[in-house]
Amino acid sequence: MTYHSLAIFLLAATTALAVTDELKQLQIDSGKVTLIEQVPAGKVPPHTVVKIVLHPGKDSNIHVEVCLPEAEKWNKRFIGLGNGGAAGRISSGSLLGYMARGYAVATTDMGTAPNSDSGIGKPDVWKDFGYRATHLMTVSAKQVIQAYYGRAPEFSYFNGGSTGGQQALQEAQRYPEDYDGIVANVPAHCRTPLHAYFLWNEQIFHQCPFTSAQEENVIAAGNEYMAAREIPQTAGKLVSDPRCTEKDIEAVIALARKKDLTLTDKHAEALRKLFGGPKHAITGERIFDGIPFGSSFKIAHGHLYLFQWVFGKDKDLLSLDFGKDIDTYTAALGPYLNAENADLTPFEKRGGKLIMISGSADSCVPYHASLDYYERVIEHFGSLEKVASFCKFYIVPGMSHGPGPGINKLPDMLGLVMNWREKGEGPHTLNAQRVVDGKTELDMPLYPYPEKTSWDSGAFKPVNGPRGGVERVAERFRPQATE
Repeated sequence: MTYHSLAIFLLAATTALAVTDELKQLQIDSGKVTLIEQVPAGKVPPHTVVKIVLHPGKDSNIHVEVCLPEAEKWNKRFIGLGNGGAAGRISSGSLLGYMARGYAVATTDMGTAPNSDSGIGKPDVWKDFGYRATHLMTVSAKQVIQAYYGRAPEFSYFNGGSTGGQQALQEAQRYPEDYDGIVANVPAHCRTPLHAYFLWNEQIFHQCPFTSAQEENVIAAGNEYMAAREIPQTAGKLVSDPRCTEKDIEAVIALARKKDLTLTDKHAEALRKLFGGPKHAITGERIFDGIPFGSSFKIAHGHLYLFQWVFGKDKDLLSLDFGKDIDTYTAALGPYLNAENADLTPFEKRGGKLIMISGSADSCVPYHASLDYYERVIEHFGSLEKVASFCKFYIVPGMSHGPGPGINKLPDMLGLVMNWREKGEGPHTLNAQRVVDGKTELDMPLYPYPEKTSWDSGAFKPVNGPRGGVERVAERFRPQATE
């Protein structure tokens, strides 16, 4: 090693030790740094991992992980990543791809480790899971970034889907200063009504099971009945726009029974309830909408841990009623978990950009509540044009909660948000594809709601689609957020 090389090595080593020492001394509000690890180059570039534990409440135990590229590789941007399901763990691997591209990146277990039972009877955990863990992850990650690089990020972005979509919209609504741009993919933001939908379906399937063949025939009936409303490329294969009426529901049930003679009157009544969605047993108020036509039953039930948080582990959840029990459950969790505030003024005023995405065939987090949320944002701001200047909503034809029979490949939505925020180039037409075994089976443009894709004179064209068309979740099942 030459003298010059040795000097550079010693300087780098001294700098690394100084930065590590500064990170160790970092004062984290309601928490502490528990690990600083400098990872040498391997399959990914060299980087530093910082782990933090936060205890903002008596029963809080929030884990955060921050991944930092070397200073000369950092692109001056920070990304917060969402979690999924009941969270409770950190996927360290999810951070590495962003880090390798030059981003400082962080995620959290949302305070629910080791599993969802951690939330039983513990309001601190409810708050952490609902909103607090994500915000404190963001604040502490920015402290780490400041200490490590000697400066704050120029831009901060959040990317999350499902539960991560709940985190995304909580950030936009509660903490608009945290992020400059946000992607909320299949967002579970109408959280307590969504899990009431899961329970509603769970009870129905327990009383009236469907075989896989029966389910497939019901799905096929929905696709066939709605085919007349589709473009030629999707007709009979998927349902791009599942908005429907009671007349449509009866027609799909009749067609399904014609296709499958094993579907009984009991199955027909179950389908009316499944497609209709839960209503309050006493008042008849809308709690959530039903399973979309053309989507799977298998992912439309289960996920009942929120009811255990309120009623305990030993409660027979199949005995819960949709009257007083739902009222108790909503009052306990709704103010913490639901991200339903349509007033995005603070986020919009500071230049924030938001993209929301739903799949038309997603029965795990159906599109209804997100479509209605977007409509309520429009109502608040007074015009679609105003909202579209900072927030766009895409309904992806045939997309489920993951890969499905419809569109399953979209552009880099986080990249689009970055471009929108930093260059003022808002997204409009997206190149959407259905890819199977590496082969593109369908390639079509996708337009932001309420525009729809039409086929006219041998070409795809946007047309103005209908607005609304889903029954609004009653306001009392979307209680005001509380700190």
